[in-house]
Amino acid sequence: MPIPVIAIFDIGKTNKKLFLIDESYTILWENTIQLSETTDEDGFACEDVEELTRWVKGSLNKLFELASFQIKAINFSTYGASFVNLNKEGKIITPLYNYLKPYPGYLLKEFYDTYDSNGDFSINTASPKLGSLNSGLQLYRLKQERPEIFNQIHYSLHLPQYLSYLITKQVYADITSLGCHTALWNFTLNSYHKWLQKEDISIKLPRLFSSENVLRTTYKNLNILVGVGLHDSSAALIPYLTTFDDPFILISTGTWCISLNAFNKIPLTQKELEEDCLCYMEYQGKPVKASRLFAGYDHEQQTKRLAEHFGVKADFYKSVKYDSDLIKPLKLEYAETNDKRDAYVMAADSGFVKRDLRHYKSYVIAYHQLMMDIMVQQVYSTKLIIQDTPIKKIFVDGGFSKNPLYMCMLAEAFPDVEIYASKIAQATAIGAAQSIHKFWNTKDLPKDIVTLDKISR
Repeated sequence: MPIPVIAIFDIGKTNKKLFLIDESYTILWENTIQLSETTDEDGFACEDVEELTRWVKGSLNKLFELASFQIKAINFSTYGASFVNLNKEGKIITPLYNYLKPYPGYLLKEFYDTYDSNGDFSINTASPKLGSLNSGLQLYRLKQERPEIFNQIHYSLHLPQYLSYLITKQVYADITSLGCHTALWNFTLNSYHKWLQKEDISIKLPRLFSSENVLRTTYKNLNILVGVGLHDSSAALIPYLTTFDDPFILISTGTWCISLNAFNKIPLTQKELEEDCLCYMEYQGKPVKASRLFAGYDHEQQTKRLAEHFGVKADFYKSVKYDSDLIKPLKLEYAETNDKRDAYVMAADSGFVKRDLRHYKSYVIAYHQLMMDIMVQQVYSTKLIIQDTPIKKIFVDGGFSKNPLYMCMLAEAFPDVEIYASKIAQATAIGAAQSIHKFWNTKDLPKDIVTLDKISR
């Protein structure tokens, strides 16, 4: 008998993944590919959405040829801040613009002069001023710079919803994509922001469809349930929300270290926005307060610098064990130099970038200093979103969860909170599958899907 499964397309900036997941949430089959980028009309690198479309369609065709699986449903999780613009015939008419593309300063000023006269725009939209990372501003820019193309747009779909559209031919918006620093959603009124109507953008945005619901369609003469897709950060939070009831914080570590608090109901303040706090939206439409830190990238750059200075391999840090005796003099020196920043604004990197490596007798000592500098930022960043929440646990997933220095220092910094290294294979894909669990899965949601290792002090 064929095994009933759900197919999940998990689309990252670098890796495009496809998983088949059974009713016990075990990954039975997977495929990963990297696709070549293309460039937009300005020569800036961006996702080749045509190539991505071909890969998704081709992968679907191959899936339905696998006789050992019964595909009951399909869902999608992708990176955010990326629009696919379609004309009346459903044809893609613009590049999938890169959210890292620099945004014209004059246009940014024009926008905020027009729509932020009261200074509350970023608070209402839970969106710091991020330029192209605010996907709504991508559409504003398109209208100003290429009005002839803008006028041809019939629908603008965030990437997860475009992939869903490829199968269903139905256009919808999803709250997890809209709630991801887009400047599109008014968190205060729980609706699209009024500026979209004034700029004739609202007519190009489809109505909302619940992330917990499915669309029913026919593919290859088979009846298939299809989700509308989710933003990847929101999808990755779902396994934790479905497993744990007590308030917790998830620190998702990678290039960015993102602290997520789904239990903080205090509205964002202007100061928090200035310190790179924002709100995501979880799959049930509730705001998730978050703070971001570029610590993974900083760690990558500084370990390269350390390796070159001390003449070791780039990944030598993986062999370094936590030594509390080494930390004590570093903490004492830190206190004596009064390096604490009372008016702390999140920097792009830790203070280690300015440190003279000749000051350290060994790689091990210098690496302890690097991790202490990163931890100073991490603690500040995470505390920004704890506030009055009765947090009992902090879960860390991703690269730093395997780093003993990071985990031990975090445990010391939060002595009244239980700190856990979390392990869950492909949390984003599992979360996308769990969001529509009741439609495709005959079993109860598992409570042991997240493996935890408690960090002792």
